[in-house]
Amino acid sequence: MWSGDELDLDAYLARIGYDGPVGDGELKADLATLYAVHRAHTAAITFESLDVLLGRPVALDIEALQNKIVQGRRGGYCYEQNSLLAAALERIGFEVSGRGARNRTRGDTLLAVTHAVLVVIVDGEPWLCDAGFGYLGPREPVPLARPGAEIRQGAWTYTVREEDGGVLALCLRREGIWRELYAFSPQHYHPVDYVVLNHYSSSHPRSAFIGQVIVQLPGDAVRLALVGRELTRLYPDGRTERQPVEPGELVPLLAREFGLRLSERDAAELVLINRAED
Repeated sequence: MWSGDELDLDAYLARIGYDGPVGDGELKADLATLYAVHRAHTAAITFESLDVLLGRPVALDIEALQNKIVQGRRGGYCYEQNSLLAAALERIGFEVSGRGARNRTRGDTLLAVTHAVLVVIVDGEPWLCDAGFGYLGPREPVPLARPGAEIRQGAWTYTVREEDGGVLALCLRREGIWRELYAFSPQHYHPVDYVVLNHYSSSHPRSAFIGQVIVQLPGDAVRLALVGRELTRLYPDGRTERQPVEPGELVPLLAREFGLRLSERDAAELVLINRAED
């Protein structure tokens, strides 16, 4: 389903710096491998939607994802990142299915389903895998069979709440309060469904990705979010630091803080777009 047979798995594993367990010379579709691959992916591949800002189409076919993220060492947003992760997990031998989620970080505002996540079955149990929710997202798989359990991922703590109709909500604890990130239903989503959602997110005038820089990274000690001209650092204890980013500082900051090194053409165009906001 996820075109895993078309993925250059060795190149992908090299891109994410995978150094997890390998059994009998081949990757095993077990929980240890799932943790290792998920964690390596989220550490190595930055969440970014710069192609949307540059007015370029966002392709989700495996060839385009490999060219951009693996060979080109760029990042991507949820549809790209989780489509690539799904292909890799499928190639390893995992059972992978998609879900569509509603962002709940804006309080009581009801938002459309615009976020792509994955559910992976290991030894009969479902695990949430999501490499594409930016700086608040999980670094590791989250168990779905134990709603209400506190899931520690380093200094960050998550839980999953079960709601009516089988809806599951992922929450992150910040400053002693559980804050909802997103919720998803049991309905399975397929790659073709993500093509439709991706079209909205990359082209609709009300999409949050239109007209502004969005680059994020879920680190262990600190989580980074560059939105527009402001860089935010979020710490596990709830402290938040914000600093303005001038157009001339943008390209060096992307390389220094997010590991993104753009071509001269892309860098120049990005700076021009950012200056046009003045």
